[in-house]
Amino acid sequence: MEGFGFSELLLIAVVILVFFGGNKIPEFMRGLGNGIREFNNAKNNMRMELQNGLKEKDNQSQQQQSSTNSNQQPEQTQNPT
Repeated sequence: MEGFGFSELLLIAVVILVFFGGNKIPEFMRGLGNGIREFNNAKNNMRMELQNGLKEKDNQSQQQQSSTNSNQQPEQTQNPT
């Protein structure tokens, strides 16, 4: 499957023109553009939230490790002399 060729795109344009008419096409395209923009904004927001969540989780685990390491006291060995 190669994708859309010129003839397929032309057929789609003619079908849109027949269904929506010449006056409705700019309004249709504007709505389509707004929908795509909203989708991209939502996608970017989700990506940022996931990245921030992962950073927070990493920071919390590092803090827990550092507090665990600081609470452990070095073992004292006794020399049997």
